[in-house]
Amino acid sequence: MTNKNVNWLYSISPKKKLIDLNLKEIWRYRDLLFLFVKRNVVTLYKQTILGPLWYFIQPLFTSIIFTLIFNNIANISTGDGIPPFLFNLAGITFWNYFKECLMGTSDTFRKNQNIFGKVYFPRVIMPISVVVSNLIKFGIQLLVFVCFYLYFAFFTNQAIHASPQIELIILPVLVFFMGLLGLGFGMIISSMTTKYRDLSYLVTFGVQLLMYASAVMYPLELIKTKVAEGSIPKLAGILIEYNPMTTIIEAFRFIALGAGDFSLVKLLYVILISSVLFIIGLIIFNKTEKSFIDTV
Repeated sequence: MTNKNVNWLYSISPKKKLIDLNLKEIWRYRDLLFLFVKRNVVTLYKQTILGPLWYFIQPLFTSIIFTLIFNNIANISTGDGIPPFLFNLAGITFWNYFKECLMGTSDTFRKNQNIFGKVYFPRVIMPISVVVSNLIKFGIQLLVFVCFYLYFAFFTNQAIHASPQIELIILPVLVFFMGLLGLGFGMIISSMTTKYRDLSYLVTFGVQLLMYASAVMYPLELIKTKVAEGSIPKLAGILIEYNPMTTIIEAFRFIALGAGDFSLVKLLYVILISSVLFIIGLIIFNKTEKSFIDTV
């Protein structure tokens, strides 16, 4: 007979609260989280010739192409004293982190269905590990940006008139909520792809479109000017201006280069949107993990 008075050490149950961060259990499985982070970093370029050098190559080549096309050919101005290459590298560095977080977490259930079906651990550890491991890549690319910033500031004729602003202290806040934004979006999409497979094909296409609506390769001031002139529909201008990633990228450019649109009101807006999307994503993710094995 089973003793009903037994005090179990752990209890695994499909019944969860609507919003359950489950921080205690995540902390209990922290070794597994670090293991997944290490796996993500090591295996990403394990069988490539250049290996980790792709961390440097991708943003540099993208910045060069953006500079040639958007600044030299399309003649888009980046502001007084701001080298176009550095302007583009700032946007690409932040955009890459958001994109990698979103893409890496948007297929969590399908990509890990085998391990999810065999052993129990808090499923949310998997998308969190993606966000943390991408933070390492982001740190390397941010270091590359700093090196080029110093190069342009001290060794070229393209003098940077603006120095990093005191608002540099809010950089960790921007990075945290950018990761939270990508995590929230990713968990929502991952939950939906368990039933709607076509969505996974649309994500790549949609992320590329979103990049053009996030002021990665142009200043927000240009969009405001085009809207005022009637060259761009007002609705498109509003969507670009109130895109959370536009605010984050513009804030970083303001902090590092002194060129960009930044205010505490917009920062609070990003914090609110990121938090709401994360909560929605967590609710949908927790609900989906109970039955996804039957639909994947």
